[in-house]
Amino acid sequence: MDASAAREPIHLVVNGRARDLAVEPYALLLDVLRDDLDLKGAKRSCDSQVCGACTVLVDGLAVSACTYLAVEADGRSILTVEGLAEGESLHPVQRAFVDAGAVQCGFCTPGMLLTTRALLDENPAPTREDVLHYLRGSLCRCTGYRKIVEAILAAARARGQASAPARVE
Repeated sequence: MDASAAREPIHLVVNGRARDLAVEPYALLLDVLRDDLDLKGAKRSCDSQVCGACTVLVDGLAVSACTYLAVEADGRSILTVEGLAEGESLHPVQRAFVDAGAVQCGFCTPGMLLTTRALLDENPAPTREDVLHYLRGSLCRCTGYRKIVEAILAAARARGQASAPARVE
């Protein structure tokens, strides 16, 4: 059997750009993004929905691209960290992470940024407890989360909708 015959046609909108691809039925969204579309922001780490390094948004919902089949994304809109910035300007979530010093090695940062975007879209005024709950699937070995939580609360405040304290104690 011809290998190309087994491929499935899919249509995605990735970071605002329509993409038509042919993928193996078992291809993971993470591999399609990284290998076929050369979008390297989502990282491979645990391959089991535990660490959050591969998080992307599918129709606005945070998903683990390491276990999400590319064919399941057919007809959907995908946002990766490469599409988060608004032109040449950082997205407010990115700006908050930079301003709070919420990055160390940067490996988990793309997933954290997209998780934050999904959280703030769902809950524009999260409490500290809301943030911690939402981050439960995002692991960071470098920061201890304090600055990440501060950044997320600052991003919410920047939207003018949160009354959370400026510092997390």
